[in-house]
Amino acid sequence: MSAARNAFTKLVLVSLIAAAPLPGQAFNDLLTRAERTEFRETSSYDEVMELSERLADLSPDIHLTSFGYTNEGRSLPLLVIGASDASAEAVLATGKTRVYVQGNIHAGEVCGKEALLILLRRFATGDYPTWTDELILLIAPIYNADGNERVSLNNRPRQHGPIGGMGQRPNAQGLDLNRDHTKLDSPEARSLVAMMNAYDPHVTVDLHTTNGTRHAYYLTYSPPLHPNTPASIDSLLRDRWLPEVSRRIKEKHGWDYYYYGNTGGRGGGDAAWRTFDHRPRFNNNYVGLRNRIAILSEAYAYASFEDRVRATLWFVEEILDYAQQNAAEIRQIVEAADRVPVVGTELATRAQPQRSAQEVTILMGEVEQQRHPSTGQIILLRRDVANPTRMYEYGTFAPTETSVAPEAYYVLPDAEAAIERLEAHGITVVRYATERELSVERFVIDSTTVAGREFQGRTERTIYGEWVPTMHTFPAGTAYVSVDQPLGRLAFTLLEPRSDDGFVAWAILDEQIEQGLFPVLRVAAPGR
Repeated sequence: MSAARNAFTKLVLVSLIAAAPLPGQAFNDLLTRAERTEFRETSSYDEVMELSERLADLSPDIHLTSFGYTNEGRSLPLLVIGASDASAEAVLATGKTRVYVQGNIHAGEVCGKEALLILLRRFATGDYPTWTDELILLIAPIYNADGNERVSLNNRPRQHGPIGGMGQRPNAQGLDLNRDHTKLDSPEARSLVAMMNAYDPHVTVDLHTTNGTRHAYYLTYSPPLHPNTPASIDSLLRDRWLPEVSRRIKEKHGWDYYYYGNTGGRGGGDAAWRTFDHRPRFNNNYVGLRNRIAILSEAYAYASFEDRVRATLWFVEEILDYAQQNAAEIRQIVEAADRVPVVGTELATRAQPQRSAQEVTILMGEVEQQRHPSTGQIILLRRDVANPTRMYEYGTFAPTETSVAPEAYYVLPDAEAAIERLEAHGITVVRYATERELSVERFVIDSTTVAGREFQGRTERTIYGEWVPTMHTFPAGTAYVSVDQPLGRLAFTLLEPRSDDGFVAWAILDEQIEQGLFPVLRVAAPGR
């Protein structure tokens, strides 16, 4: 066993020994499968549930509940820490800052699942005693539970472990759950937004593992990337929270963390550090458009499995320490974001990556090739090398097309699929009981294009045209959606016809569009 593993295992056992176990409770019963196998294997769904139940029994502060179900009917565990019970009512009644942390949205990226189980055990056995003074923790260690059970030695083949295999990226429907936050085609995504509507976490942390680029960071991260994210949330994360977490980890552990990126990506040309995508189909971007704070975590794929778990655990610990120390300000920022007027403001409907003003220093790394002991395939292991390299960074997005947020939208009853999704997102919708004639704007379509192939179960669409004033008679059942509500930014993104990740883009309004009608009308902002 390596010196590093000895140190990590000692940390685990010290935490356990410091607490009195339940009668008949062996220390080994509180270890994850990863720990028991010296990080050769990862925990199954049943093992996650069993350990979660043990920890809830061990600590009176941990309450185990479910926030929904997977496509195959597995209950999605949610461990609630810091309230009198697991109900949303009890959580909201505390007035504390609420932090939701999830692992395993991609079930081959299992370091978050294992790190959260370790964190829960450490809390149950006496660590982190001050967190619940200011925080409520909502922990979901295994979001893509169906994908987790589809273990194969060939999933994520170049990733360094676990050598006993890991689950698959999509869920049982074949859908990537981190592309489903706007269209809501999976029961998992619907369960997630229902949890957000009920518990309303101020902060969301989503735990992943990287792909691709051979850099020198043990972990990279991202705030929300959509240009319509409230500026106060972006500033808190970029100017203070994430730099401070990186500084603390470097000071305590000597490891480098930085903003997520790859040296390839869109645009070609010279090497540059490029982040991923601004669209709210991704968790962190979606949460930002709900006026909430979001942090994406990406442990480095070619670090050892044990080091990925450690890097993720340390990251979550420092995020929660910072949240506890700044809990009141976090609540104030979120509450203020809900009050910022959206109606009449110019918002992005489409965007592109924005290049940094100057080159930045990126720590590039190296790997060594090893053979998987069971398959003989090449796997890659991080070498302890950091090569400072100057390059431009594409870490933010700028609008390429905008529209002024209207006062309200009207969704015709024929577009029931859109109305139902608005309600599932938690957007306030009022359905008219009687017919009425109103002066509105109608989007006149002059052309439309569709993608050449299916993506995530749908064929994406783009429409072109313009808004024109008209009188329209709305039948009973028409849905009225005010933009003057906390989720107004999200409503705008879902309903604007030129939005690059709305209901048009995801083909949810195809039946009406193919008949030449855009079934969403709007009332322009006052003075427009």
